[in-house]
Amino acid sequence: MDDADISAPADMSAATRGTPGAAVKRIMAGVRGMGLALRGVMIGRLEEEQMNTIQASLRPTGHARMLTRVSPQTQLYGVVAPYAIGLSDSACALSVRNMNQVLADTMTLRDLYKKHHWQVSGPTFYSLHLLFDKHHGEQAALVDQLAERVQILGGVSLAMAHDVAETTRIPRAPRGREEASDQLSRLLRAHEIVLTETRAFARHAADAGDDGTNDLLVSGVIRTNEMQVWFLAEHVIDPAATRADSAPAAGRTNDALA
Repeated sequence: MDDADISAPADMSAATRGTPGAAVKRIMAGVRGMGLALRGVMIGRLEEEQMNTIQASLRPTGHARMLTRVSPQTQLYGVVAPYAIGLSDSACALSVRNMNQVLADTMTLRDLYKKHHWQVSGPTFYSLHLLFDKHHGEQAALVDQLAERVQILGGVSLAMAHDVAETTRIPRAPRGREEASDQLSRLLRAHEIVLTETRAFARHAADAGDDGTNDLLVSGVIRTNEMQVWFLAEHVIDPAATRADSAPAAGRTNDALA
């Protein structure tokens, strides 16, 4: 094959590409390609939106059976089931209400400790970082005991964050970081709220003959919170000043008092 045979098809192809009809065909092909690509993107987004709007209970999870409807609640919040534990219905209902209040405030205090554990700063960072995490773990253990006590009494325990936020008596903390001294003050105030209400609820339980609830509130909640208050207060109180303020009056010594 000579050079003329090789170049002829190339020349014809170039001539064909240069005609107006060929240019129009190329443009139309490009438009169709863009349309198909755009359609694919739109279909992909539509499928994603549909997946996001499907209720979680309707999505398949492994080999689990898909739920086609939301089941009714087996026990409404505030309703106490009659368990044979030797307590009257009124005693159980009173303790359930009180315990859920302590539970909500304890969950808030627990989370407040974790917030300050993450956000504490300053010269006392290391010691407070560890202390806050230790107290968080102790409060988390109380949360579990309180929630289980509510269930033992036949009630329904608070569990979700939005329900806790609506119930707690502890003031809401800001999202931002606070000084370590403000964190300590906020924690001490939260402990005071828990201790004040728990003492009253413990007396209610004792008067109603609910010894189990009374024992948990006194031996668990009150003693744990009192111990934690002590550890916190020692970071903000000057022991020397405290001793000076409480010193015996002039001329009165311990020996004289004895």
